[in-house]
Order: sequence, then structure tokens, then C-alpha cells
Amino acid sequence: MRRALRVAEQAQFVSSPNPRVGCVLVRDGRWLAEGSTQRAGGRHAEAQALHEAALLGVDVRGATAYVTLEPCSHTGRTPPCADALVAAGVARVVVGLQDPNPKVAGRGIERLRAAGIQVDVGLFAEDVLAQNPGFCARMTRGTPWLWLKSASSFDGRMALPDGRSQWITGDAARDDGHRWRARACMVLTGIGTVLADDPMLDVRAVETPRQPVRAVLDTQFVLGEQARIINGDPVWVFTTRPDAGKAARLAARNVRVIVLPADEYGGLSLQALVRWLGDHEINEVHVEAGARLQGALVQARLVDEWVSYLAPSVLGDGQSLAALPTPVASLDQAYRYEFLDVLQLGRDMRLRLRDPARWQALVEACGLKIG
Repeated sequence: MRRALRVAEQAQFVSSPNPRVGCVLVRDGRWLAEGSTQRAGGRHAEAQALHEAALLGVDVRGATAYVTLEPCSHTGRTPPCADALVAAGVARVVVGLQDPNPKVAGRGIERLRAAGIQVDVGLFAEDVLAQNPGFCARMTRGTPWLWLKSASSFDGRMALPDGRSQWITGDAARDDGHRWRARACMVLTGIGTVLADDPMLDVRAVETPRQPVRAVLDTQFVLGEQARIINGDPVWVFTTRPDAGKAARLAARNVRVIVLPADEYGGLSLQALVRWLGDHEINEVHVEAGARLQGALVQARLVDEWVSYLAPSVLGDGQSLAALPTPVASLDQAYRYEFLDVLQLGRDMRLRLRDPARWQALVEACGLKIG
């Protein structure tokens, strides 16, 4: 199963909106074949492993299949993987995590057992969940897994008072940030960042077979039609102010304008945003934005994780990481996260933090008992 988890990592940049799954076929302690989830519409991990076995001329009858996520039992973009394993004649299937997709949710396991195949469930289940938090979140709560990416000085400043921030961190940290962009389904920013920096927000520092959708939160719909982010690749603009003429012009350049309701303060409803994203098969959202949007997401309790790059410098006055709409009045009102890991990247450090309550809710929704 450890090998299957490593194989699943091969699907990190390609599987969306499907989960990242790995499958390893073994018989008598000998490796036979393996596979990971291909692009949407392509083979799932089990089918890919069986395909590789066929190419190698390997008979998999009587083999054990180690699969990180429960084999599917329904016909979606591809046929059911449970049926493929039955037809191949495997004798045993070891499943890491039961699929939280309501269309599966144990039915694949039942189908395998009904065919006389031994099925064991729960091996490294937490690791599988950690590999697929976005898919599991979308299946259980209807919204994607959302993380903030930030780069700041040691004293927590994202930019100088005038907004200049290039470059607080070094090349290694910026390259790592592009890897996080690449694994996401969407890179989201606010209109303030677009107006100030005119970013492209695409993946450039690492090789990737596909670019995530780039999106802009633009309540008043003031996005300039010559912004660099509009380069022919898909861009989504979320607004509360429809403008049919402008939307039509942007549509011709592969920009989709989505009108969402406003919140009670006149801003775009962040709750409506994440629900819309969940409805449209967005698993993971990577946010690179200014302090205002980051603070609003924190206060709305929508931040699942934080990927923070910390440079060994002090800027003093400058722009903070998060401008909360309502200031914290006491320490017991602080928005608290837990550290996941710390990694040195050149002269900088990467800190990963996670909201423990949101993680625990996801763990419980997937039927696990951890911690």
C-alpha cells in the first residue's frame, strides 16, 4: 500500500476532478503491474494497472490488488473499476479508504465481495485522505479544500507599505509555490492583486501537463480587458455586477463571468463562491491574494490550510498577511491552526498549517477515527 500511495502521487497534477489513486498488483510477493489515475475520461488506477499488466503479458488471476481508494462501482466517464477487477480474476483487494462519493460509498467493496473476492479496508486510510482532501471535502461537505499561499518577511509583512513585494522570498520558495499552484484545480486571487500587480498566476516554474483554472474575485466587475491574466487560457471571474456586453467580449477570449449573490455587507458572498465551486467539480483551491481577501476567508472560516513561506528578513511597516474585517478583540478569539510541517527552501522556510476543526470534520465525514 505504501507503493500504491507513491504511485498515486503520479496523478497529482492530472487526475482532477477525480481523486488521486494508485493501484499495485502483486502475487506471491512479486510485483506484477501498477497504475495511477489518468486524465479525466482516461483510465482509473485499477484499469491502468490492468492495462500495464496486459502490455507486459502478465496474467493477474489470483493476484492481490492494493488500491488507495475504493474501486468505483458506477459508470461515469469510464466503466466500473470493480467490474474490471472481477473480470481480471484477482483474488484479493486491499483498499486504503472507502470512497466518500455517494455514488460509490461501499458499493464497490460490496460488488467485489459478492464476486467472491476477499476485500480488506482501512490500510493507511489517513494517508489516502491527506492525499485527496479536496475530492473528499467536495464529496462530503460540497465545497473544495482551500489553502492560502503567502510569502512574508520574518515579521509577517507581505509587502512594503507601497505594495512592492518582488521578491521577499528566493527562487526555491517561489518554485515550490508553483508546485502548489500546479496541484490545485484553481488559482484564486482578488481584483486588488490584479490591479496592483497584473499577475498571470499560471504555472511556469515546474512542468505540468495541465494548467489550473485561474479565477478573480471581482465584486464590482472592474477587471481590465487587457490584464495579463487574460491570455487565452481559461479564466473565471466572479462578480455581483453583471455587464452583458463586457462579459460577451471576455467570453470570446476564454473568460467565463459568473454572477453570484452579495453578502450582507455588499461584498461577494464567499459562502456562495465555495458552494458554486463544489458544484462545478473544483477539488482544491490555491489562493494567492492580498491581505483583505485572505482576512475575509480566514474570518469566514473557509481556510482549510495555509502554505506560508517565511523569509529571514524584517520589513517593519508594511502590509500584513491578513486584514480581518472584524478585529480580534481578545486572544481567545484568535483563529488558530496547527502546524503540519516545516521545510527549508534555500534561505527561506515553508510552514504548513491546517485548521484542526475542519480537518477533524473531514476525517469523521469519511468514517475515520483519528486523534
